[in-house]
Amino acid sequence: MKPRAGALVRDPETMKPVPAKGRDVPRSSYWLRRLQAGELEQAQKPKRRQAGASKKED
Repeated sequence: MKPRAGALVRDPETMKPVPAKGRDVPRSSYWLRRLQAGELEQAQKPKRRQAGASKKED
C-alpha cells in the first residue's frame, strides 16, 4: 500500500508515516478502512531479479 498524493497515513504500531513509495502492510481492519476511505492505494510490488541472473551487456 502507498498513501494517495497529499495524504499522511501513520502505522498504528510504530506511529511512523507510510513512505510515499509504499510498503507491505498486514490485511487488517485498520488498513482496509484507510484503503476504503481513499487515504491509501494499492501499490505494485517491485519485480525482483532472480539470484544469479546477470545483466546482458551489448
